Amino acid sequence: MLRQIEGSRGVAEAVALCRPEVICAYPISPQTHIVEQLSVLVKSGALAPCEFVNVESEFAAMSVAIGASAAGARSYTATASQGLLYMTEAVYNASGLGLPIVMTVANRAIGAPINIWNDHSDSMSVRDSGWIQLYAETNQEALDLHIQAFRIAEELSLPVMVCMDGFVLTHAVERIDVPGQEQVDLFLPEYEPRQVLDPADPVSIGAMVGPEAFTEVRYLAHARQIQALDLIPEVSAEFAGLFGRDSGGLVRPYRTQDAETIVVALGSVLGTLKDTVDERRAEGERIGVLGITSFRPFPLDAVRAALLDAKRVVVLERAFAVGIGGIVSANVRMALSGLPMHGYTVIAGLGGRAITRASLRGMITDATADRLPPLSFLDLNTDLVERELHRTRQTRRSGPIAENLLRDIGAIAARIR
Repeated sequence: MLRQIEGSRGVAEAVALCRPEVICAYPISPQTHIVEQLSVLVKSGALAPCEFVNVESEFAAMSVAIGASAAGARSYTATASQGLLYMTEAVYNASGLGLPIVMTVANRAIGAPINIWNDHSDSMSVRDSGWIQLYAETNQEALDLHIQAFRIAEELSLPVMVCMDGFVLTHAVERIDVPGQEQVDLFLPEYEPRQVLDPADPVSIGAMVGPEAFTEVRYLAHARQIQALDLIPEVSAEFAGLFGRDSGGLVRPYRTQDAETIVVALGSVLGTLKDTVDERRAEGERIGVLGITSFRPFPLDAVRAALLDAKRVVVLERAFAVGIGGIVSANVRMALSGLPMHGYTVIAGLGGRAITRASLRGMITDATADRLPPLSFLDLNTDLVERELHRTRQTRRSGPIAENLLRDIGAIAARIR
């Protein structure tokens, strides 16, 4: 049914249609509306049987999800930003134990300084935790990916993180096709755990493993991620056949077939990129976009196939590794190993800074002329940066960087007025 609703509510209703038996929640913006709506559905009886557990922290939320999943319950939670960092120890435990928990990450920047707006710093910080990571471009895809996530998680007995851009998607109201319960039930079978704590057959899970078997345990976790490279497209194809729309999968090429320059990105920025590419195509330029939906496992073969004939590749990232540069681009370079092409990393949209078509047009112009440096920052205020670097050179007690920058911005704005 087509409905005009907020992205968070659409995700909540999709999760409810998957019949979770335990939902553990600790509110942190911008995921709060998701668990709030789920609490309403549980309290009203619209989602039953389901236990909604209010916990005292994000660490507790993941710990409850681990316990519930280990006991054989379909389990769900959501978090963002500092909340994800606070539960990191338990995030690793969930994947290490092979528990099929589904979690929404409403992507948000990490402090300090405090910032509540969107980038991908939070989920990228746990990219190697053993969770499958799926990134949504639109609210419709976010809804669809949650339904697919339960299927993927339970087939492989691995946790799945569905990442959607905070505020940009979570708080946007738009038309979404929300499926019916019968349709979801046809796609998602009743939960049959591959492992479960049973009082009639007691076992320990998470016990200490020494050097004699730890490498093999980690290898098997990797092997299941590699299995996901086959399963994710299969689930996406089955979803398309039943629901009548194509979403999910590993990668989503857009006008890449004859493209000389291809921009690679994740999440909602893909929409702006596609509009920009359409403009450049109308001007006769051969530009394309490659959206990566599955960042973990990383689809090396699919990325290589999509970029094989390009002359240059620009990876647009909404997070970066301080001290080295691109995160996504490091994975893309691995996929393109041995191919003769120009590669560029562009960091954009940190802390919620707008990524405009005008800025993207300039970036693409520089890329097609091979004028981009290997690593650049879109719309970086170099004057502001130079003022702070000069200040730190002049005096040892130069003060806190963030506050200095804000004062400088105010001084500059006053002069402009």
